[in-house]
Amino acid sequence: MRAMVLDKIGEKLTLKQVPLPIHHEQEILIRVSACGICRTDLHVVDGELSSPRLPLIPGHQIIGIVESKGENVFNFKVGDRVGVPWLGGSCGQCSFCLSNQENLCDNAKYTGYQLNGGFAEFCVADSRFCFPVPQDYPDVQAAPLFCAGLIGYRALSKTGQAQKIGFYGFGASAHILTQLAVYFGKEVYAFTKPGDEKAQSFAKSLGASWAGGSETLLASALDAAIIFAPNGALVPLALKNTKKGGTVVCAGIHMSDIPAFPYDYLWGERHVCSVANLTRQDGEEFLKLAPLVPIKTQVTVYPLEKTNEALEDLRNGKFEGAAVIQILDV
Repeated sequence: MRAMVLDKIGEKLTLKQVPLPIHHEQEILIRVSACGICRTDLHVVDGELSSPRLPLIPGHQIIGIVESKGENVFNFKVGDRVGVPWLGGSCGQCSFCLSNQENLCDNAKYTGYQLNGGFAEFCVADSRFCFPVPQDYPDVQAAPLFCAGLIGYRALSKTGQAQKIGFYGFGASAHILTQLAVYFGKEVYAFTKPGDEKAQSFAKSLGASWAGGSETLLASALDAAIIFAPNGALVPLALKNTKKGGTVVCAGIHMSDIPAFPYDYLWGERHVCSVANLTRQDGEEFLKLAPLVPIKTQVTVYPLEKTNEALEDLRNGKFEGAAVIQILDV
């Protein structure tokens, strides 16, 4: 099969012919139709996430069709359309797994990181960590739901009953989450790179109440803020814009160092927390909500052989919404 392979950190992916993967008793073999591009893929390729299994096929927002399955797979049948997220498996036995915090499992495995992912014609996944794809979504529109959407949903849950929420960084997650937040009757304030009028206009078109540069100090404080951009300098900026008792959520898997800031920014029982991965419960809840909103993903589509171009376009902010690698037109 054809696959885009990462052989060495910091290098471009290479299009190769590799053997068809073999599934085990609880796994499914998936004929991949589409796989979303995520900033986490950049963190893996650039070495900011330090433990990839090399050589590696990245990609963790996978949509495809079950080609065959192991003898202990009971939740999917051959021919089913399936989605594969970042969390590819956990131990099932530790205190985290037993308390519905499998996202914190120390022995978790991640798709496109320790497990080969979806920048390929086929992949193998643990069926227990896969989800049915909502029926109303074409494959390329569904792919971003499986990381950008799921992580955004988990981040939003950390804001509790907050009504006025700031989103710092307006990429794949924020463009999905804005639609969900507006559906819930919340006010969205979109903070972009200073002067990025295109992104600001995009945010407003999705229902944001306000959009402006990331260094803007609002006249009226936010109830909460979610930081999607991997820039630690945004944390003190978000704290300054958040009212006492409010929460700043760091939603990325990687972020540059947070600079020192005055304690006064944090004082007043403000909270800073991170979001780590996702749970299967997040997936079940969010994928039921997405068609009700309905969330509409805006995607730029690339063929498999142009995956490196897609990664560079993501790095340079050349598209709005999300990017998706289309492997098979289903």
